[in-house]
Order: sequence, then structure tokens, then C-alpha cells
Amino acid sequence: MTISEPPVKDRQDYDGRSPFPGAEQHPPANGVQVGLTAAIVVLPFIALVVAIFASWGQGIALTDLLLAAIFYVVTGLGVTIGFHRLLTHGSFTARPWLRVVLAVAGSMGFQGNVLDWVAVHRRHHAFTDRPGDPHSPYRYGTGLRGQLRGLAHAHLGWLFSDDRTPITRYAPDLLADRAMSRVARAFPALCALSLTLPFLLGWAISGTLYGALTAFLWAGLIRVALLQHVTWSVNSLCHVIGSRPFRTRRHDRSTNLWPLALLSFGESWHNGHHSEPTCARHGLQRGQLDPSAAMIRLFERLGWASDVHWPDPARILRRRARAPVIDSSDDRYR
Repeated sequence: MTISEPPVKDRQDYDGRSPFPGAEQHPPANGVQVGLTAAIVVLPFIALVVAIFASWGQGIALTDLLLAAIFYVVTGLGVTIGFHRLLTHGSFTARPWLRVVLAVAGSMGFQGNVLDWVAVHRRHHAFTDRPGDPHSPYRYGTGLRGQLRGLAHAHLGWLFSDDRTPITRYAPDLLADRAMSRVARAFPALCALSLTLPFLLGWAISGTLYGALTAFLWAGLIRVALLQHVTWSVNSLCHVIGSRPFRTRRHDRSTNLWPLALLSFGESWHNGHHSEPTCARHGLQRGQLDPSAAMIRLFERLGWASDVHWPDPARILRRRARAPVIDSSDDRYR
């Protein structure tokens, strides 16, 4: 196991353009991890080919599309609201039962157990786009070839390297939370449930094995693939393409990418998020669609969420990109 956080001197000396120190070093992950990751990446694409072939000439069943949409929303919001805004950044306080429900829903998105996910994301905020960031698209520098390699690394490649993020350092609060530790241990079972439920519901609704299998393909595997690639696109594309209306920490190149706003439930307003990490709303400008924030607002009105960190207009105005850039090199993730 390796942890590729460079010495403080290397981080401070980074010029924002050069490849990260040790960028070419790729400690290989163990065979089991590589095999599981490859299966999670490849199987949904095989499922897509099979599903297209199966529906050729007769279309896709409305039931399959509805189930896929429902599971996409439930698991996607589990990641964006639960894993990200609640557990990683503490954007609001949730009732204990809602905290567990969101963690379970996020775990069914096949993006790793809740403890690992939170630790990696906090590390990303601590070292955004500089040495130490586990999935920066600038790992190989800012030249064309380096940028293309960096995008591949940020989107998917980082999952295949043995670059562990210590939970004891980045998520000690969740490690001490018995409920979250139990959800993390249940991750394999929750992944199995995420695929089994569409199969069973498809069978119950259609009354046929064929209906169960097509529901498994569309609401199971293909839904997982779409959610994963949208999330990974926030890691990759939302640091390269888009607008940067708000200033962030030194070297942080996070962007707002509006085409992904709906599919990512507001996560692609990434520049806004990196400017104000603990804010419950990522779309900080008028008209920016943020379904996750809307759901948090609903939780607040129902009395299920409290201490919500909503945008402060005066603070947001001060964070506009035209304001002087502050050079901050500390390792805070909030």
C-alpha cells in the first residue's frame, strides 16, 4: 500500500504547469482490486450492447426506463447529498435515520464504501490540482499530451493504482461513527441489492423472466454505468472545461459545466462548490439548476435537516473571480 502525498516543500514549489513529482510512478493495485474495478467498468457496457440488441425492433419497455430513472435518482442523490454534501463537507445536519438512509442509497451507486469515498474526496479538496490530489487531470502537466493523459487518469485511471487514502487521517469522524462503519462493511451486500431489486421488480411488474432481465440491464447495470461516468466527469471535465466565475485556492482549476447539471444533480457547478465547499447549494448563481440543494431544502422544511449552510450573498459577492486571488496553501478540506 502506498500513499503518494508529496512532502510539503514539493507542494509549495509546484508551479501549476509541470507534471506532479513522481507522476510517472504508478504502483499497481492488487489483482483483486483491478479485477473488481475492471468488472464494474466493463460489464455495464456489455450490458448496454445486450440491451440494445434485445430491444432492437421492439423498443425499450417503459417499465425499464421508469425503474432506471427511479434507481438513478435514489442512488445519485445518495451520493451527492449523502456522501458529498452531508458526510464529506457537513453542509447540513441530518436526523440519524436520514443520515443512514442517504449513506445506504449512496453505497448502492457502486462508487466505493462510504468511508473510503469521503476520505478520498476530502483529500481531493486538501490538494486540489496540485501534488497530493488523487485524481487531478493536471497530474502530467498542462501540455496537450499531458492534459489528455491527465483527463484519462482523473476520469478512470486513478481507480487502478494503489494510492490509498488513509481513513484515519481524512475521515476519523466517520470511522468513529458506528452506523457509518456498519454501512461501509455492508457495501458488497448493498451493491448486490442495487442489482437484485431491479431484477425482482421487473419480474413482479412484467410477470416474465424476460422482463426481469431487461430491468436488470437498464435499471441495474446501465444505470450504474451512467451514474459512475457522470460522477467521474466531475473529477475530470469539471477541472478542464467550463467557466470559473468564483475564485478558489491556488492551482485549483475547478469549473462550472452546465450540460452536466441535471444528470449530476447540481454537482457540476464545481467551481461554485470549490469556492464554498461547505455550502449546501453548489449552483451559486441565478438560474443554476441544483436538484440536490432543492432536496436538502425539502428535508429542512420537513424538519429532517437542520443547520443548513445556505449561500451568503455578501460572501458570494466577495468570492467573485474579479476579486484579488488569495494564495492559500494549507491542507484544509473544508
